[in-house]
Amino acid sequence: MAADVTIRQATPADADAIGEIYDEAIATGIATFASGTHGPAERRAWLAARPDTAPVFVGEDPADGAIAWSALAPYSHRDWYSGVAEYTVYVRTEARARGIGAQMLSHLIGIAPDHGYWKLVGMILPENTAGLRLAEQAGFRVVGTHEAHGRIDGRWRNVTLVERHLGAGEGGSA
Repeated sequence: MAADVTIRQATPADADAIGEIYDEAIATGIATFASGTHGPAERRAWLAARPDTAPVFVGEDPADGAIAWSALAPYSHRDWYSGVAEYTVYVRTEARARGIGAQMLSHLIGIAPDHGYWKLVGMILPENTAGLRLAEQAGFRVVGTHEAHGRIDGRWRNVTLVERHLGAGEGGSA
């Protein structure tokens, strides 16, 4: 059952919640290569440094406040990849399995063209079965695996690559 979530652009006032949600994901060991804690000051600086092409959104529940966040970020600084963004979706532990991640990802898919993107990619740790399932259900396809792509707690980890074309460029032709 999907929750009644309002999705809106993140503001500096959301920094604490975004950091808490991110830190929960880091603690799982299967959601990101990031480590450490991400307090309000660090997340405010992170939000302030993001260009217009890298929007961040918050999913709010009427009763619980911010329970999810998502973002787009340019895939590369190279001009020929300017229409490709990497997506990110994180949901509070107690709010998972309620369809919120799907709502957040659907929102990113819908607004990506407004930010000049024609393709979204994700890099998901293979053990993150919920993240892989979310991508598949949203129409992403697995395109491969980067082996030993990064380390978590000193251990090399693979990452599964997913992609979804949003129109122009689909199938290799523009």
